[in-house]
Amino acid sequence: MLNYSIVDVFSEGKYTGNPLAVFRNAGNLSDAEMQQIAKEINYSETTFIVSESITNNYYDVRIFTPKEEIPFAGHPALGTAYVIQSEILTESVEKVILNFKGGQIPVTFNPQEGVLWMTHNEPIFGRILDAHHVLDVLNVAKEDIDSRFPIQEVSTGLPDIIVPLKSLEAVRKVKLNSAKYFDLINQTEAKAIMVFAPETYHSVNDLNVRDFAEYYGIPEDPATGSSNGCLAAYLVKYRYFDNNKINIRVEQGYEMERPSLLFLRASDDHGIINVCVGGRVVKVAQGEWFV
Repeated sequence: MLNYSIVDVFSEGKYTGNPLAVFRNAGNLSDAEMQQIAKEINYSETTFIVSESITNNYYDVRIFTPKEEIPFAGHPALGTAYVIQSEILTESVEKVILNFKGGQIPVTFNPQEGVLWMTHNEPIFGRILDAHHVLDVLNVAKEDIDSRFPIQEVSTGLPDIIVPLKSLEAVRKVKLNSAKYFDLINQTEAKAIMVFAPETYHSVNDLNVRDFAEYYGIPEDPATGSSNGCLAAYLVKYRYFDNNKINIRVEQGYEMERPSLLFLRASDDHGIINVCVGGRVVKVAQGEWFV
């Protein structure tokens, strides 16, 4: 029997943001058992805290989508840190470090604003793609692409293809062509595609984004911390806001009726890019899982 919690991450209230199931003391589970539980949960990701005892100043955590294990993802990092802080630790701390297959991710807590922040790995900028590579994949026209900026693979732990669009209308009309999508990602390291535009549903926000990762069993994700980390690095590298620093609000998930809010902070200091992604976490349920 395992204890588990369900939380909504990058959420402004219950039943918004990206849902996450977090299992505790899962060290005795096999890979196959973790995978089967993730399929049963059928969220975008499910996390397993290997042990509630801290080891070498960090907690070992594994992440599974309904289809496979992945090295890193953003909303599992924040949601798991929240569960460690609220359910496992006996006193409040300012920071916990999560040890994923993709590296160690520090998560800090800001009780005043109720936001958890995770520090991403140093970004890696990969292949630049021509617009024709993504038009049929996304069902957009060449005129929808913001040609001032490149279409590029970026990774801060999990690679993503970043596609700049001109308008919210262009973002809304995106419809993933699965066959064309798999044709594309068979040629790229990144298996997810993020589109974004500077027009938003709410004027207090700075960007609207959508993220597609059918390769991982996630046709569209309501809130994606890893992809937004890639986006933050991209924005400062190419001075999207005419500055080498950003502190912005990003909305996601509106087309899925799971409105989400992410906070992005990033800076580019002579080519050294630092990225932090933040969001709020709301607890939905907890219980016991029989194995």
